[in-house]
Amino acid sequence: MINQIHKFTESTNFTNASKITIAAVIPVLLFSFFGNFQIGFTIALGAFFTYPSDIPSSLKHKINGVLITALLVSGTNLLVNIVYPYAWIFYPFLALLIFFLSMLSVYGQRATMVSFSALLSVSLAFAHINTGWAMIQHAVLILIGGVFYLLISLLFHYVKPFRYAELQTITCIQLTAKYLKLRGNLWSPDADRKAIIEKQLHLQVELNTIHQNIREVLISNHANSSSSNQNRKLLIVFISLVEILELALSTAFDHNKLHLKFSNHPNVLNTYQNLAYNLASSLKQLSKSVKSKHKYIPKHNLIKDLNALELAIIDYENDLGKVTASEGVFMLTTMLQYAEKQVEKIKIVERAFSFTQHSSDFKGKDKDLEKFITPQYYLWSTLMENLSFSSTLFRHSLRLTVTIMIGFFIGKILPFQNVYWILMTIVVIMRPGYGLTKNRSFERIFGTILGGLIAFGILFLIHNSIAISIFAILSMLLGFSFTQTNYKISATFVTMYIVFIYGILTPNIGAVIQYRILDTLAGAILAFLANHFLWPSWEFLNIPVYLKKSIQANQNYLKEISLFYNNKGTVSTAYRLARKNAFIEIGNLMASFQRMVQEPKSKQKQLPLVYKLAVLNHTLLSSSASLGTYIQSHKTTSASEAFNVVVDTVIKNLDDAISLLKETPLDLNNTITKNDLALRFTELKNIRSRELKEGNPIDEDAYLQKMQEAQLVIEQLIWLTNLSENIVKNTQLLMHI
Repeated sequence: MINQIHKFTESTNFTNASKITIAAVIPVLLFSFFGNFQIGFTIALGAFFTYPSDIPSSLKHKINGVLITALLVSGTNLLVNIVYPYAWIFYPFLALLIFFLSMLSVYGQRATMVSFSALLSVSLAFAHINTGWAMIQHAVLILIGGVFYLLISLLFHYVKPFRYAELQTITCIQLTAKYLKLRGNLWSPDADRKAIIEKQLHLQVELNTIHQNIREVLISNHANSSSSNQNRKLLIVFISLVEILELALSTAFDHNKLHLKFSNHPNVLNTYQNLAYNLASSLKQLSKSVKSKHKYIPKHNLIKDLNALELAIIDYENDLGKVTASEGVFMLTTMLQYAEKQVEKIKIVERAFSFTQHSSDFKGKDKDLEKFITPQYYLWSTLMENLSFSSTLFRHSLRLTVTIMIGFFIGKILPFQNVYWILMTIVVIMRPGYGLTKNRSFERIFGTILGGLIAFGILFLIHNSIAISIFAILSMLLGFSFTQTNYKISATFVTMYIVFIYGILTPNIGAVIQYRILDTLAGAILAFLANHFLWPSWEFLNIPVYLKKSIQANQNYLKEISLFYNNKGTVSTAYRLARKNAFIEIGNLMASFQRMVQEPKSKQKQLPLVYKLAVLNHTLLSSSASLGTYIQSHKTTSASEAFNVVVDTVIKNLDDAISLLKETPLDLNNTITKNDLALRFTELKNIRSRELKEGNPIDEDAYLQKMQEAQLVIEQLIWLTNLSENIVKNTQLLMHI
């Protein structure tokens, strides 16, 4: 229990909740002491409005983002107060303001959070409409609250500048270990490989988010400063983790074929699986040591595990004889080499945290790092391009605007006590996707009712204002702590916090709970109905876009691999970027599939086919990574014309799939027939055989290396060709062609 509490209080979510709680509580306590509670409360509101925009980034972007948000929330509040008395201007102005603020989301994650903050400010402006000097004073106090929150956030940053990056890195290590464990599970003879691959795809979505968060902080700091030792160390770890993930993905083997081939020699596969599990276990143990700040003492001797696998391969070769065992030895040697690379990367991570890192660990890896951060362009053209019904964000903005206006009129016409609470509920709940809006609607209603009942029970028993104030602060802290992880619990504690505040300010607490539940219910129902009936953005409409992006990313990655095989040399930035984008886009495709699963059954059009295409793209990425990793880590022969023709065929197949998704005619030029392709594979095998015969028979290592290259390259090319053909065939089915 103590460990769980410690884990919770050490989390990023608790740290963020602590920042907003401190920024909100200090002004209230300070001004209440001087008899000006309302001033303190308004400053606290400013901090509350500004807090969502404080997302992972460099220090410069953090300051700019929070300051812009503070100015925007205070400005929108002032504008609403100025225009409110003039009904003929106010209603169209409110609709346009809401729509414009919603459309800010086209500029990325930070802009989305700024938009959310401003919309909250607009909603709560109706809690008390000010006039004259009072409305200017109110807006200034909100601005002060935003600036005060920024100061608290900066204080946290300077006390522990790398805390967030460290926690995200620990999470990244844990998720990577989990991914390696799943790869190890694939080697069990009775493994449910379909279920394991599905878990890997879901895990890829989480890893994409973590990777992006780490990039935003570490690479921005590296590019904008001289880069401290700690930042450099975490960058070494992060880059190594990405390489570990690529290596794990690149071990694309036909497990059924391998189990069949080694059925009479199960020891070699069992030894390899044990090594795979120990790789995962070592990373998991390392993450625990880093988190607890204890010295890392490895439980597993990975070098010993590698030696055990090497001995198992020798035993296998001795049992069958050199000639008979040759094909199996090549397969096992490839597995051994992948494992050696994984151990090498894990050792780099271990050295980084044991403060014995080598300069070679980072050599060349800091080249063009800033290119790995997605740049944000705040261009007017970006907004204009999204002003159409083809844009999901345009539909969402229009839907949100109409829903808020309906909520506002209902709150005015019907006897609701707090119209602003209906509006705030709509802003908090409504999301572009149907599934998340539906879930949030139910969770918020549940949390509001439960939180109201618990808080009412506490107020019924306790009447001491100091005790109630303590309960309010704790509820606020816990409410914000669970916002990202469990919205139901978050809504429960936030409701308790609000009821406790009202419990201090007003004796009629029963009416407060009653109206809050009614307001929340009204807002949640409006949000749910709007997402279902007002220009809904069902995920099946977006699937072709995500599929196209994933196929294009895989295609670009394969092009870079082919270029590297032809030209040799060092791995280019373009290669690394193509690899990164391929990982990101397969995660985005799977995230789209996850959203589709949350939608009504009638809208889950061709769900099995969408999942099949996601798996095919993931497998294609795995096969490409396997080829790319081999070429990087071995001295390979020159690429033949036959190799390039086969790769071009795979790329052409992927082009055809993209054309089908775009609903444009297929390019029938330069199409290679099945017979031509078969001839190319025969030619490729003949070239490899000739190269092997021409080699120096005395140099056995070189001979074995060429044999291994011939087998792996040809196998992966055959696999890539089959996968690309399957992607085209299934894309045709998806598009009803």
